[in-house]
Amino acid sequence: MNKLKFSLVVLLGACSYGVLSSILKIGFLNGFSFPELLGGQYVFGWFGLLLLVITFSRYKVSSKNILSLLAVGTTMSLTSIFYGLSVKELPASIAIVLLFQFTWMGVLIEAIANKTFPSREKVLSILILFVGTVFAGGVFDGLGQQLSIKGIIFGLLAAITFSLYIFASGRVSTEVPIYSKSFLMTTSATLFVCLVFPPTYLIDGTLQAGLWKYALILGFFGVVIPVICFSIGVPKVGTGLGTILGAVELPTAVIASITLVHEVVSPLQWIGIICILSGIFIPQMLQVQKEKKQIRFREETTEL
Repeated sequence: MNKLKFSLVVLLGACSYGVLSSILKIGFLNGFSFPELLGGQYVFGWFGLLLLVITFSRYKVSSKNILSLLAVGTTMSLTSIFYGLSVKELPASIAIVLLFQFTWMGVLIEAIANKTFPSREKVLSILILFVGTVFAGGVFDGLGQQLSIKGIIFGLLAAITFSLYIFASGRVSTEVPIYSKSFLMTTSATLFVCLVFPPTYLIDGTLQAGLWKYALILGFFGVVIPVICFSIGVPKVGTGLGTILGAVELPTAVIASITLVHEVVSPLQWIGIICILSGIFIPQMLQVQKEKKQIRFREETTEL
C-alpha cells in the first residue's frame, strides 16, 4: 500500500506538469513570449520553494550534495528549453510524442543502472503507452507533413533530459529533506534558464503588465508541485515506474486544453488517452495481484 501511496504522489506531480501547456497557450494569446513565460515560471517557482525552505527546513546540506543537486537541476531546465524549441519547429502533436519517448528511456536507464531486464509488467506498459501517445498526440492528423530535423532532435533531447531528471530525482541525495532538495535543484534550473533567456521582463514593465499572474500559476504547477512530488515519490517507486506514471501528463494536458482553452479533441485522441491510462494502471493492478498471491502463498506455507 505504501508503494501505491507514493505512486499517487508521482501521478500528482505529472498531472501538474500536464496543466502547463494550456496555461502557456493562454499566456501566448495575451501577448507574452515563451522566454518570458518560462523565465517567470522558474523565477516564481524558485521564490516559492525558497519560502518553503525558510519556513520548514533548516537542514544543513553538505557541499557534495549541493553540487549533485545543482547538477540535477540543469536537466529540469534543459527539458523545458529543448521542448520549447521543439514546439517552435514542429506541430505540437509531434513534439509531445517525441517528448514522451522518456517513458521507455527511463525504463531503459533503470535497467542499465540496476543491471536487470525490465519486468513483463513494465514492458507491457511501455507498449500500451507508446500506442496511446501516438493516438493522443494527434499524430495521424499530421501525417504527410514535412518535419524539421532540428525540431525532431530537440524533441528527443527533451525526452532524454526528462528521463535523466526523473532517474536522478530517485537516486541523488535522497537523504536530503524534500524542501531543501527541491530548492537546490530549482536554483540551478532557474539560473540556467536566466542565462539562456535573460530576465529583462523583471525590469522592463512586462511583469507588472500581467506576466506575474501567469508566472505565479506556472511556477506553482510547473516547479513547486512537480519537483516536490517527484522528490518524494520517485525514490520510493523507482525510476522505471516513475517514468511510466509520468505518462499521465499527456491525458492531463489534453483534458486541460478542453476545459481551459476549449480545444476540440478527436475520437482517436480519446482512444489514446484511454490507452495511456490503461498503460499506467494495468501494470499496477498486475503487480498488486502478484503481491497478493505471494502473501497468500506464504500464509499457506506457514500453515503447513
